[in-house]
Amino acid sequence: MKATGIVRRIDDLGRVFIPKEIRRTMHIREGDPLEIYTDAEGGVVFRKYSAVGEMSSFTREYAEAISRSGGIPVVICDTDSVIAAAGVSRKDYIDKPITRELIDLLSTRRSYTSAGPSGKNVTVTDGGSEVNYLAPIVSEGSVIGAVMSLKGEGRTGSPDVAERKLVDAGAYFMSSQTEI
Repeated sequence: MKATGIVRRIDDLGRVFIPKEIRRTMHIREGDPLEIYTDAEGGVVFRKYSAVGEMSSFTREYAEAISRSGGIPVVICDTDSVIAAAGVSRKDYIDKPITRELIDLLSTRRSYTSAGPSGKNVTVTDGGSEVNYLAPIVSEGSVIGAVMSLKGEGRTGSPDVAERKLVDAGAYFMSSQTEI
């Protein structure tokens, strides 16, 4: 754990103020759910809750199923980092933070295709592959992540109908699993 040097007191209702610098660095926004843990040394740890991350083993299997059935590289992320990857080197993606451009794209709540009118290329992680097609995972009205196919070696064209349907189905299914 990294010390910040910031000290805050608990108020009479048991609340603790999280400084703006930490909220900005950790991408914590008003209304974001936080998980509370205790560690072996008696510390209290706050971690941003990820409904997609909670299903990490299931998410890995689902990414693998989409990748194998469509023959496409697939990545699944929450709003901060990559949770699952298939058809690509996992060590290059898993637990890596997603790019600012991808965060901005998720905030639009729309599907994205690299062949779209915007003409801009969006990468998943710094130094990672470009997104070919993306479908947001929406739960209770909020975007909680995305399922995306990637461009890669020999994949320079726009996504075909089958690829878009596989990714859309994956995002829809992941959405339905978080609302149970």
